[in-house]
Amino acid sequence: MILVRQEIGEVLRDFRLQKGRTLRQVAGRASVALGYLSEVERGQKEASSEILAAVADALDVPISSIMREVGDRISVLEGLHTFPDVVPDDLVASVDAGPALSLR
Repeated sequence: MILVRQEIGEVLRDFRLQKGRTLRQVAGRASVALGYLSEVERGQKEASSEILAAVADALDVPISSIMREVGDRISVLEGLHTFPDVVPDDLVASVDAGPALSLR
């Protein structure tokens, strides 16, 4: 069984190591408890979107890059050895058009 939390943890650890940062440095910059971040990296705890955003910011990595890497890893685990490396046309069109209007 694929556990998304494990893939997220591995990706966060990989980015942290690529940046040459310690767990303590990232936890401090993200205002997250060191033990909690360690558990997230080991796939033992789920990270909220707020925690993911704070850690991504602490790593100077866009959260979209983290989530893309997680998605790519899951695709490989699911046996989808190839995955598209493009943004769908409808998403590009919505970005080009600017922010969507809210109908509240």
